[in-house]
Amino acid sequence: MAAPSGAASCEDFAEFQELLRVMRTIDDRIVHELNTTIPTASFVGKVDAGQTCKELYESLMDAHTTRERIIKNCIAQTSSVVKTLREEREKAQDDVALLKQLRKEQTKLKLMQSELNVEEVVNDRSWKVFNERCRIHYKPPKSQ
Repeated sequence: MAAPSGAASCEDFAEFQELLRVMRTIDDRIVHELNTTIPTASFVGKVDAGQTCKELYESLMDAHTTRERIIKNCIAQTSSVVKTLREEREKAQDDVALLKQLRKEQTKLKLMQSELNVEEVVNDRSWKVFNERCRIHYKPPKSQ
């Protein structure tokens, strides 16, 4: 269930969204993952639930950190493009193509910023499920 760690392309928003969708697979499947790996009372001796929860915790932390880094990197890149286009727009106020490009980049920037909110919701949901199922088997470090 490792997430792809390929470099994100910030140019094409659809590609950016697809990368995030694929990377959120671990969060989408967390309930199934916990149901299939954390033993019920009758199988408790056959599986090391503590180790399983620890591995899942590390996978979630890695996935969340990677996605946040990618989103923030793309926001920074797109913000830089918007800033440059705004400066060019100041010099050539009657350039319609430039205005169109600026609006397009501003829209993309807003969409990317909204992905941070989506990320927060996805992460909160995953941690809630993780804590419900793993709290008796594994105690994560206090940094979370």
